[in-house]
Amino acid sequence: MIVVVPVDPPREGLVLSSLVDGSPVTEAEAVSLYEAAVADVLWAVAQSGGDLLINYRDEETLPADHAAGDPEAEVRALALDALGEDAAVRFERQVGSSRSARVGNTVTHLLEQEGAQSVGILEPTVPLVARTEIDGAAMSLRRYDVVLGPSTGGATYFAGFSEPIDFTDAYATPELSSLARRAADDGLGVGFAPMLPTVSTPAGLEATVAGLEARRTAERPGGEATAALIEERGLTVGADGELERE
Repeated sequence: MIVVVPVDPPREGLVLSSLVDGSPVTEAEAVSLYEAAVADVLWAVAQSGGDLLINYRDEETLPADHAAGDPEAEVRALALDALGEDAAVRFERQVGSSRSARVGNTVTHLLEQEGAQSVGILEPTVPLVARTEIDGAAMSLRRYDVVLGPSTGGATYFAGFSEPIDFTDAYATPELSSLARRAADDGLGVGFAPMLPTVSTPAGLEATVAGLEARRTAERPGGEATAALIEERGLTVGADGELERE
């Protein structure tokens, strides 16, 4: 399976912006959290049996306020800092005017033009993901045409395809039901991966922090870069279930 991780340049106001208003996270911390999550996700893919492809947004697909500079160089630096300068990483720019279009163009090209057996879109904001989930999804794609990984709020952290779907507005909210419906409408079989939270929303960040704390207590490693950042910034889930600082 080709595992595509769509990565934005780590810039304030662009990445994890919803956390700034809905949690104790500052804009600078949101960038650091994004970088840590990306590092954990890329490391998990590198340890799996999948082939990593980083799909970056450039000045043509970024919002006008964030299109300046060299976004490709920023994404490359982030990836190579996580995996090492000698890592074998494929980089391709995203093409399309919307998320649905960008994902659809990538998946369809890899399946139909490059002859890939399966393609998985893995969000860069799911630090709890591990080799087990990635390789399990790849195995499921031998049985199902589409495999979806549910996340908090009806979102998805993973969407895998062995056959392309009609991607027109496929990533409408809520993503999970939208993608499942589109696959079913196309007569494709749909399977599901285990549920995992992302750090892209306050609720997802709370679930991730709680998950990392549980893994630390149980001495089960995972999401090391994100866990280290959260510990450094003193973020924890309080008795009321809300994110707070120690």
